[in-house]
Amino acid sequence: MRGPEVPGGPDPRAGSEVLGQAARLASSGLLLQVLFRLITFGLNAFTLRFLSKEILGIVNVRLTLLYSTVTFLAREAFRRACLSGSTNRNWSQTINLLWLTVPLGLFWSLFLGRVWSQILEVPDPNVVPNYGVGVAAFGLSAVIELLGEPFWVLAQTHMLVRLKVIAESLSVILRCVFIAVLVVCLPHWGLYIFSLAQTFVNWKEAKLTWSFFKQSFLKQILTEGERYVMTFWNVLDFGDQGVYDVVNNLGSLVARLVFQPIEESFYIFFAKVLERGKSVKLQKQEDIAMAAAVLESLLKLVLLIGLTITVFGYSYSQLALDIYGGSLLSTGSGPVLLRSYCLYVLLLAVNGVTECFTFASMSKEEVDRHNFLMLVLSFTFLLSSYFLTKWQGSVGFIFANCFNMGIRITQSTHYIYRYYRESPHRPLAGLLPSPFLLVVYVLSGVITGISEVFLCCERGWLTRLLHIIVGALCLGATLVTVFFTETKLVSFVRTQFLPKYTQKKT
Repeated sequence: MRGPEVPGGPDPRAGSEVLGQAARLASSGLLLQVLFRLITFGLNAFTLRFLSKEILGIVNVRLTLLYSTVTFLAREAFRRACLSGSTNRNWSQTINLLWLTVPLGLFWSLFLGRVWSQILEVPDPNVVPNYGVGVAAFGLSAVIELLGEPFWVLAQTHMLVRLKVIAESLSVILRCVFIAVLVVCLPHWGLYIFSLAQTFVNWKEAKLTWSFFKQSFLKQILTEGERYVMTFWNVLDFGDQGVYDVVNNLGSLVARLVFQPIEESFYIFFAKVLERGKSVKLQKQEDIAMAAAVLESLLKLVLLIGLTITVFGYSYSQLALDIYGGSLLSTGSGPVLLRSYCLYVLLLAVNGVTECFTFASMSKEEVDRHNFLMLVLSFTFLLSSYFLTKWQGSVGFIFANCFNMGIRITQSTHYIYRYYRESPHRPLAGLLPSPFLLVVYVLSGVITGISEVFLCCERGWLTRLLHIIVGALCLGATLVTVFFTETKLVSFVRTQFLPKYTQKKT
């Protein structure tokens, strides 16, 4: 199998160079996103003090769902299809194909905007004014964002990570600053604030795009299922929706900062190194071995990150919510929601990497078969979300998500097992941390749990500080254990994500 090529001539880069590019793309994206997300994190925490739960529920659940649904359905399939394979392609045909996202987005914006404004329950204008303007503005902003889709794919394909991340992050920061200023100065404007802030063909690829479009439609239901249930079935009032969404965003912060750059970057790596639909025996064995080693290390990396969040997040959820949003979040259902979400993050981490590999290596026919399973899973997920929420309240959404993610992980790991069955490689070993490390995680969870009972969270800032110190010591002990027990993972991170520091030492 030839290495990836750039327009204008062949490129002899080997798979190891593609791996290095993917790792640098992920690590650079991670550092830049952390910087920008910290800024938006503080701005959002500030804004929470000036808004009602009802407005939060409408903006963060209903209107954001409209925006994400339009953009997801219009572009996700195109992204997956056009990021697959070599960069040596007829880019004029690819760009022509990508421009179809704009009229497709316009169609979804008009169609769904009508549903959101005329079919769904309209909130009380005395509590949430200017709802119609909000629907129009969020739909329009989705179409405007799609205008930049061809440039996003070019930047992603050619690893122009800083350009991509800076452009996206600056847009988010400017919107948050604008919202914060308007919320403080003109709080009576209601949804006008968020509305103003939101607006500032290759046939082989086309066929693959259609397969991914069907998959994207189902994946969107699975990804945003709880918001659809809240929006269409009214299982929670707008206030509870607002609290749930803030906790959901806070809980998914690590997923957006860490897991998403890894998944996006290494999807490109697997798609370039592996040939879709070909047996392992018929591909270049060096590339197969490299893909297996990278997959094993990525699985171990995200698994340990997820375990750390699950173990320590349980004892520090209430404190984190109190610091972030005050009593609005730290009382009531907020802490239970965040504790449950910490478990979900672990499943989310593993699923992201397994599906990253699966979708990068599947043939069109396999993608279509997978779509049928996703259809069944989508229907099951929506039903389980509805009944679990009726039974357990908003935490039922998280339980349904955990169930959904567990089934998706099972499907992906089964595919990976079959893919490498006829080779000596066993990348799923990355899901098995050392027994000693597991013991350390259990001890850390017990110690921090006892610390929360006696030191947090209504006993003053001094005891809270002691609680934080206990957690820091346990976290330090866990990281030291990782360093000495997971030597293969440490070597992978040092050589691929921290190459500059490794070269300086050598």
